[in-house]
Amino acid sequence: MKLRPINGRILVKPSEAKGKISSGLYLPDTVEEKLREGDVIAKAEDATDEVVVGDHVIYQEFGGTEVKIETEDYILLTGDDLLAKYTTVDKIPE
Repeated sequence: MKLRPINGRILVKPSEAKGKISSGLYLPDTVEEKLREGDVIAKAEDATDEVVVGDHVIYQEFGGTEVKIETEDYILLTGDDLLAKYTTVDKIPE
């Protein structure tokens, strides 16, 4: 099944949380903070032009609607739910 966002929505695949912290300890799922970032999978034609499919974005903690499609978790967001996107830099400015 495919999901095509409408009404300005953006479909994001949340990044997997890492269970290990920097000290080497593993945290149970109940203690871990959910990551609020993921990859843009699809977007509606009338969604914001600031992101494109494939961008890695950060979104608001309680924004969007969580959906499950064939055992995979996704989140439907609006442009207002997006906070930032990662960009690559060729060289560090001096």
